[in-house]
Amino acid sequence: MSRRCDLTGKAVQTGNLVSHSNHKTRTRFLPNLCNVTLISDVLQRKLRFRVAAAALRSVEHRGGLDAFLVKADDTDLSSGALAIKREILKKQAAAS
Repeated sequence: MSRRCDLTGKAVQTGNLVSHSNHKTRTRFLPNLCNVTLISDVLQRKLRFRVAAAALRSVEHRGGLDAFLVKADDTDLSSGALAIKREILKKQAAAS
């Protein structure tokens, strides 16, 4: 399983740890991934995602999972999240 956020696309970064003597050591910076269950108001069901902690704050800020997915860029979303986004858009179009 890749270390990538399903909603924002945040992934592993590489860089250097730099000591006081300016000695550089290569390292990997891992995203803070959490397994969460989010509720979709439009689809009326629970959905499981592996998301970064920062993405959880973004979901709450935008007003829930549905609003976040509708506004999110397709290139950042995982294939599962993109399928759910299409379901939400289809259901919203049918309702209006």
